[in-house]
Amino acid sequence: MRRLLYVVLAGALCLSLRCANSQKLAWQSDASKADQHQLVKFLYPEQVSLTAGKPDIVELHFRVNDGLHINSHTPRAKSLIPTQLMVGEPEGVNVASVDFPAGTDYSPAFSPEDKLSVYTGEFVLRAHVTAQKGDHLVQAALRYQACDANSCYPPKTASIAVSVIAK
Repeated sequence: MRRLLYVVLAGALCLSLRCANSQKLAWQSDASKADQHQLVKFLYPEQVSLTAGKPDIVELHFRVNDGLHINSHTPRAKSLIPTQLMVGEPEGVNVASVDFPAGTDYSPAFSPEDKLSVYTGEFVLRAHVTAQKGDHLVQAALRYQACDANSCYPPKTASIAVSVIAK
């Protein structure tokens, strides 16, 4: 089911990229303003080199601001917003799947009997990528909802761009 979701999302994003070369991706409103207020930061890589035509893993590193947590990609309640990665695949790049780390148990002070599955501090997503020979720009977005000990903030989307060089 998770793989089907990635395939559908990636396909839709890829189609929108081909239909509107100069337009922004759906999650890109004004990246410079949005990135200033992010509660989760994309750390690296900005560029990766891969062997053309050979599947490889690209590790995407993120950091949740101190004092905050975000729901994992598999929260324990359907009412909680999962962390998701939306990928726009340019022509010549295939992102077959993305592996998320297991969440850490967290009990909020106001409800210590509840256990949430969250990410805090630094975490890494592992994207399974195959690229044809050439230089490619893979754009993606991490959708998340950050919370502190007392409340949750509105969901946000952090823009990501990785230059993929396939030789």
